[in-house]
Amino acid sequence: MKFIKTPVKGMRDFLPDDMYFREYVLNLITKTYNSFGFTKIETPCIEHIENLTNKQGGDNEKLIFKILKRGEKLNEELNLNELCDYGLRYDLTVPLARYYANNMNELNSPFKSLQIGNVWRADRPQKGRFRQFTQCDIDILGDKTNMAEINLLIATSTVLKKLKLDNFKIKINDRRILKAMALYAGFKDEECDNVFISLDKADKIGFDGVKDELISNGYNVDIVDSYLKLFNNADLHIYQDLFKDYLTDDVVSNLIKIIDMVSKVIDVNIEFTPTLVRGMSYYTGTIFEIEMKDYNSSIAGGGRYDSMIEKYANIPVPACGFSIGFERLIDILKDNNFKIEDSNQKIAYLLSKDISDIELEEVLKEASNKREDGKVVTILYKNKNFNHQKEILEKDNYEIITK
Repeated sequence: MKFIKTPVKGMRDFLPDDMYFREYVLNLITKTYNSFGFTKIETPCIEHIENLTNKQGGDNEKLIFKILKRGEKLNEELNLNELCDYGLRYDLTVPLARYYANNMNELNSPFKSLQIGNVWRADRPQKGRFRQFTQCDIDILGDKTNMAEINLLIATSTVLKKLKLDNFKIKINDRRILKAMALYAGFKDEECDNVFISLDKADKIGFDGVKDELISNGYNVDIVDSYLKLFNNADLHIYQDLFKDYLTDDVVSNLIKIIDMVSKVIDVNIEFTPTLVRGMSYYTGTIFEIEMKDYNSSIAGGGRYDSMIEKYANIPVPACGFSIGFERLIDILKDNNFKIEDSNQKIAYLLSKDISDIELEEVLKEASNKREDGKVVTILYKNKNFNHQKEILEKDNYEIITK
């Protein structure tokens, strides 16, 4: 039997330095979100396949790692869908909806959730894209007011600023405005989702590319032209009057208030972006993304998904969430040479193999006292290659004490 020493493609091993860096960032994120009243929860990495394939996850449902039935449940004559009853979660939102429906009587309302964990997608691995990766989600469940959006945007902006990332922009839109624009231009209600798929590519292929794609998909040229002209000099105040037959009065004013309030409370660049779509079909209202200058993709994204939890709880529950792409965040921090503010002194005792029991006892007691003072202390016997051992420890910021 051949043994393979590399990880599965699209998944990674992390060296101690990597884990130290990741844990530092995760702890900072957790502490910051805790200060905003978000409470940490945990859900299983495996969900019922029915929950993962309920047509709310968009293209991610095509990337599920499915789990075969076990033992006597497994009948190999069944088709693939019948062979699988569980799957690895592809995000943290679907598990949260199931979690809330199952535990809502024991939770505060509104409930401010913080969830950090691995997710899995059977994607094609490439730079910055993995099959197993970490997401950091905050969600507010049970609040239908724009206080939810305001809290989420300020909290996540605070996290990025604490990580010395100031050069970012918050893009914000509303799915209802997206739909109003499409209907106003002449598209039918049932055509809107397909139109949005093309519009979502505007950053990559430009409006000319969006136009060509829509026309190639069979849409009327005049309707396409009318639609794309609506994005010229986009202004929320103009939209409020222009689309009044397709929007309730509060949609645009709500978005204006969110932008205004967030920009007054924290120094960030936040702007209405009419081409922002967000791929998940479960979004029902406000949507937002954070992009970093000099990077072509978003570092965080989210929005309002007021219809999802009702599918599990059988009662309407407003919900809004924001997710940080942790792997992308880590890459950006390393590109920016982010330095950890480590206040803990690290000490390494390197002992001779012939140290006496009395001396060893003294070292062990001394180390215990230093740990009580908050210091990190490791005790090791000297290796044959002592210089290399010392070099590695010093690289890890250990003060060396030899005995």
